[in-house]
Amino acid sequence: MKNLESTDYVIEVKDVKKVYKMGKERISALDGISYSFERGKIYCLLGTSGSGKSTLLNMMAGLEKPTSGSIIIKGRHIEKMNEDKLAIFRQKYIGFVFQSYNLMPTLTAIENVTLPLIFQGVRKKTRNKAAMKMLKAVGLEGRLKHKPSEMSGGQQQRVSIARAFVNDPEIIFADEPTGNLDTKTTYEMMDLITKTARDNGQTLIIVTHDTEIAPYADAVIHIRDGKIEKEEINRNTATDSSELFEENTEGEN
Repeated sequence: MKNLESTDYVIEVKDVKKVYKMGKERISALDGISYSFERGKIYCLLGTSGSGKSTLLNMMAGLEKPTSGSIIIKGRHIEKMNEDKLAIFRQKYIGFVFQSYNLMPTLTAIENVTLPLIFQGVRKKTRNKAAMKMLKAVGLEGRLKHKPSEMSGGQQQRVSIARAFVNDPEIIFADEPTGNLDTKTTYEMMDLITKTARDNGQTLIIVTHDTEIAPYADAVIHIRDGKIEKEEINRNTATDSSELFEENTEGEN
């Protein structure tokens, strides 16, 4: 395990276990996971369905409580926080990108992106300006007034990404962010998410079953049966999809 005294960690997971009770049966989703995430790095939690990777993300995001163990973010034990404190903590420090986009269907793109800022009490003029800047950054300046039903899956995910980054959170959690997208759009979204996180010095944690996502991360954490099976450090992290296309082409020859 890494030396906490010499490295700047933003998240520390210590011996976290999660057991679900289903009738008389006990199902262990996480079995004593410990890991420390460095500030400003990109991580990939890689595993098959049921491996525990999404459960681990939910624990770190404060969406579920661990059965035992501790999760320390920015020096605070989030497993000890009540729902009100967790909500405030997430508003200040955490952004989310979801597989299913989680956009409000009755709201326009700009209205969806401003939601985190509304919860923070940012005044309308300021939040609209920030939302327009983010939507332009993700290539949707021409879709400000469009509702989710009027946009493609890739466009909806761009709105979701803009919403996640609009309040400049220190940590971004992305749960299967490309699961509903085709290959070309998947690369476009990964380019966008990882470049934005790197440019802003944010910590990005991606949960996926897709091995083609792994090259974007600084570290790939393989999850299996609720445990960390192994960790891979990417010395030559992919910075854009052109590198992945080159690798795929070489592999086919």
